Amino acid sequence: MPAPEPTTIHALAENGVLEAVLWLKLSVETIGAVIIALGIFGAGWLFLKALLRRQTADFTAIRLTLARYLALALEFQLGADILSTAIAPSWEQIGKLGAIAVIRTALNFFLSREMKEEKHDSSEQHVTAKAAGASSLPSIEG
Repeated sequence: MPAPEPTTIHALAENGVLEAVLWLKLSVETIGAVIIALGIFGAGWLFLKALLRRQTADFTAIRLTLARYLALALEFQLGADILSTAIAPSWEQIGKLGAIAVIRTALNFFLSREMKEEKHDSSEQHVTAKAAGASSLPSIEG
């Protein structure tokens, strides 16, 4: 036997809000998944190019590219989790969502930290290489 249709304006509005939040949550999750897919395809393409050129030094840049996409996607996924709590879930659902949010936030934190460290290391290497190149130039002494 199907559930009776809501008859009051309040019940209709509540059902409308719940439906809107569920659709928004699904949309945000989908955007996050698309971002992950784009990151995988982009990093995969860069990886294939590096393999064909035998430039293994490019692997760090490829990892950073994928990490940027993953960090952005994690933000969207966390947003979807937050939307889930907007529709008055049970305490069990809140606990599960809280655990997921902590895990995703931790992943995002460590990805961001690794990206900063890699960026810092690569900029230091660039400056060192530039300085080494400049010191190998003949000096003009007079």
